[in-house]
Amino acid sequence: MAESGGAARFVVENYGDSALAKRFGVKRYPAIFVDDVLVATPKDFGFFGKGEGKAEGRYAPLKSAQSHERFRADLARMLKLVLAGDKASARAGAATTDADPLPKLPAIALVDLDGRPVTPEELAGKVVLVEFWATWCPPCRGTLAWLGELQRRHPKDVVVLAAAIESEEADVRRIRDELGAPLRFGMGTPDMARAFGDLSAVPTLFVFDRQGRARGAFYGAPPSLHAEAEAALAKALD
Repeated sequence: MAESGGAARFVVENYGDSALAKRFGVKRYPAIFVDDVLVATPKDFGFFGKGEGKAEGRYAPLKSAQSHERFRADLARMLKLVLAGDKASARAGAATTDADPLPKLPAIALVDLDGRPVTPEELAGKVVLVEFWATWCPPCRGTLAWLGELQRRHPKDVVVLAAAIESEEADVRRIRDELGAPLRFGMGTPDMARAFGDLSAVPTLFVFDRQGRARGAFYGAPPSLHAEAEAALAKALD
């Protein structure tokens, strides 16, 4: 914003209430606009939808300093074009929109930290929660601890899978041991992440009912996460 000389301001909107997000069909976050030009969507920050055939977005991995600099340079260029009145050039380089939400539980290729693969048989008839997280994500620890409590409350009806991405296995094991949460911890692969669609942030939580139907997807760790996810879980348990 400083580079604009005060000609631009930064606005944060909830994508569920954003007219721009609805206009462009953006259903997840983060999505970045300069005026009404879509600069970046969730897939640009790390994961693509199923079948798109790419492992990384333009600004992935998220924790990379090079990715941050690439995003900053692209954003500054788009801002300069829009301020100069050249929206045609800005739109020529604009991002495409998100993939549709995941409708059902995909096949899961996850081996837990004890070397046991997650099988379709053990998930059959259960409510399945899949949490994508990373060791470098501070809110993820709190979310994992809360999911551990959910698992303790529903030991026979719920399976919580905690798939770590962009993380070292030794750090994942350390956090698992520190938390003591009764979750199935494993190392998430790019293929697994792509199978779950357009992941936009960590933590990302998916809730599936006993028939494998999607009951909710939650991105990040907003204050409303626990209440909304537990409401989705209650519906999935019915």
